[in-house]
Amino acid sequence: MVPGKLYRSNHPTPGQLARAHREAGLRTIINLRGEKPNASTSLSLAAAAALGLRHEYMAFESRGAPHRDRVLRFHEMYRATAFPALIHCKAGADRAGLASGLGVLFEGGTAAEALAQLSWRFGHVRQSSTGILDAFFLRYAADAEGRLGFLAWVREEYDEADLRRRFKATGLASFVNDRVLARE
Repeated sequence: MVPGKLYRSNHPTPGQLARAHREAGLRTIINLRGEKPNASTSLSLAAAAALGLRHEYMAFESRGAPHRDRVLRFHEMYRATAFPALIHCKAGADRAGLASGLGVLFEGGTAAEALAQLSWRFGHVRQSSTGILDAFFLRYAADAEGRLGFLAWVREEYDEADLRRRFKATGLASFVNDRVLARE
């Protein structure tokens, strides 16, 4: 989250979207669930159109190493976004946390500030399979922060296959996150 510029939520209802538009002057909504059709997206699209909001799609995974091309595409989208913007996924915990953290880094923040977007406070369970998103920011902090800018690291050094190989989730945490909380 970037105050006054980038907000995050779970998939907003039409009423929540209208309130965010009224209270924050929202101009854009970015759906991090991708373009697969579902009832919630249909309602969001209609509400966004009625409010005159731009509606964009940017698919991120919550249980996989962030793809280099998607991070770079999100940066291009971010640069072209009419702010303030609201990013959302289903629950607002994992993909919204990743995108919020990316926004923090795009604005010149630190990996620690980006990592704070992936916290229990937002419903993120870092011990589960979604913890690979934490590992992404931690890898940047350990390998390149202070030596190489974030986007240069993503372009030149980030190895998503290596991140996948090295990351290990806790089975019980993944069960709770995936089965009990029913996260996407």
